Amino acid sequence: MNKNLNITDEGVMRKIYLIRGKKVMLVPMAIGRDLASMYGVATKRLNEQVKRNEKRFPSDFMFQLTARELENWKSQNATSNKEKLGLRKMPNVFTEQGVAMLSSVLNSETAIEVNIQIIRIFTRMREFMMSQNDLLLKINELEKTLSVQSQKSKKHEADIEIIFKVLKQFITSPVKERKAIGFNSK
Repeated sequence: MNKNLNITDEGVMRKIYLIRGKKVMLVPMAIGRDLASMYGVATKRLNEQVKRNEKRFPSDFMFQLTARELENWKSQNATSNKEKLGLRKMPNVFTEQGVAMLSSVLNSETAIEVNIQIIRIFTRMREFMMSQNDLLLKINELEKTLSVQSQKSKKHEADIEIIFKVLKQFITSPVKERKAIGFNSK
């Protein structure tokens, strides 16, 4: 990795957002915090390369934020809703596949290294989410099993109540003197 490159995994992970149900990275954000600066290129140059290679970025790889999505993003990130962050147009966002495609249009050493790091982080995040899904599935199975057991016990609850009621009657009812049956030696 380039020694001048000072990008941490945590720094990259903080730049991944959930928009339209997809994990994305934004271009541009604020100076020093956008995807273009991570790649070591000007936002203008990154946008030029994307525009020149438009066919490489279908809507599931890259899309432009709406004004409402930008406002939501700014409010979630404690950024003033009044300032436009110096934007002339709505920012582009790149999904994991879009970030991978950026490596084919940005060919600098820094861009290649950053791209590899970002893809590895997306992969780790996906693996983490998969392990969480496995855990969620197991919890759901346990919940279903407990629900079935609960239904079975409720089904038998009435029978059990009758048994206890009869047992209590036997215990609390006075014992009647009975006439002895059988052989009496007296």
